[in-house]
Amino acid sequence: MEAAAAGRDMFEEIVMAEERFHGEGYQEGYADGSHVGVVEGRRYGSLLGAKIGSEIGFYLGFALTWQCLFQKCTDEKNNKKRRALDYLIRMIQKFPYEDPTYDKLQEDLEKIRGKFKQHKDILW
Repeated sequence: MEAAAAGRDMFEEIVMAEERFHGEGYQEGYADGSHVGVVEGRRYGSLLGAKIGSEIGFYLGFALTWQCLFQKCTDEKNNKKRRALDYLIRMIQKFPYEDPTYDKLQEDLEKIRGKFKQHKDILW
């Protein structure tokens, strides 16, 4: 009777080995995939953040350059352009560089892009 029980236990171990190895493999694969996902996500986030930062920097440089060019101009037409540039600069300065979890990040970026395009068409 004990031999039959031992035979069943050994048979059960063999049958259950596949399930156990499957579970262990899943856990190892999940852990490895999570680690790779974090590394890849960090790299992609850094790249995307650098692109956005470069774009915002370009817009700020554009606005500051034109603002400097309009400092000596005192007529009403150029004053309107200067005020519009001041607004664009304020928008850029309020942009949340340090907070990637800001929920309106894309919305604010689109507003800045729109203002830039508007000013670009007016100034050129």
